[in-house]
Amino acid sequence: MRRFNLAVLAAVTLSAGLTAVPAQAHSGRPLGVENCTTAGCHFDVPPGTYDVRVRLGGDTASSTAISGETRRSLLPETAAEAGERVSRSFTVNVRTPEGEPTGPDGTPGLDLVLGGSAPALADIKVTPARHVRQIFLVGDSTVCDQPGDPYSGWGQQLPQYLRKGVSVANYADSGESTVTYLSEPRLWATVQPLIRPGDLVLVQLAHNDKTTDEATYRANLETLVAGVREKGGNPVLVTPIVRRWFNSDGTLNNGTALLVNGLGVDHPAVIRSVAAAEDVPLIDLTAKTKTLVESLGVEGSKAIYLYNEKRDNTHTSVHGATVYAGLVRDELVAQGLVPEGAVRVG
Repeated sequence: MRRFNLAVLAAVTLSAGLTAVPAQAHSGRPLGVENCTTAGCHFDVPPGTYDVRVRLGGDTASSTAISGETRRSLLPETAAEAGERVSRSFTVNVRTPEGEPTGPDGTPGLDLVLGGSAPALADIKVTPARHVRQIFLVGDSTVCDQPGDPYSGWGQQLPQYLRKGVSVANYADSGESTVTYLSEPRLWATVQPLIRPGDLVLVQLAHNDKTTDEATYRANLETLVAGVREKGGNPVLVTPIVRRWFNSDGTLNNGTALLVNGLGVDHPAVIRSVAAAEDVPLIDLTAKTKTLVESLGVEGSKAIYLYNEKRDNTHTSVHGATVYAGLVRDELVAQGLVPEGAVRVG
């Protein structure tokens, strides 16, 4: 059983334990630890983007991670020695629906969950974010905020790698292709008006374009790129993660693994071509995940996907999604899309 140690500042320590109290979003003061229990915190705030500053640690050694909303990883596990206080900050997007755009609304407000091997929260402050750059994610089930274990999209794990001032707005949705993402009102028609000048919009759509011909697929990608630029945003095209589908020689050099559809459309190749033609930054996640999965081999790569749990060679585990999110983070920094100081390493 995990040991919870909520070390609250003396000014707000209650002999009977903490009780969550609805917070007033319009009060003008930071919302704090009075909104927390030993398991997590609830802040009664409207949709928007919020800065969260936490002080972690207690009387004994602790190790705390923070997730929020629909299972988003917001802060990686952070250790503190006995009696030590460690400060960390992050920015979180609160929206309705809080997870997949076509899913349920979820719980109003901001919900944070304390995790890690020995969680200890000393203090917390939540304030509306005044200066923030959003990273919008347009994608499918391999990217989205998956609602339940053991599934996780890489976009669900990306926030933990970002510091205060950069927020992930994950509008990826299970089962979507370039065709459906453009046609469903809750998807592109909802996302595009939210884009502000300077925001990044990462697009990874391919897994469900199984019957999309090449001309249509290319045109859909061009439409998404043009729509981002129309709002002053910066589009980034992302090739899809590979499927874990090995050849007998231990390679992934086949259409199933590398996302070539039944019409012979090589999705990663088309994405690379559009990126070059439109002068759009490219994150070649197909190439990077192929190299990683092949290096792990048939057995080692099972933990990246959900093979052991579901015999699923397409969707990733929490571990796999975290590894893949790290690849995305590295590319964002390497290409100068996000400043090095805006990300967490490790």
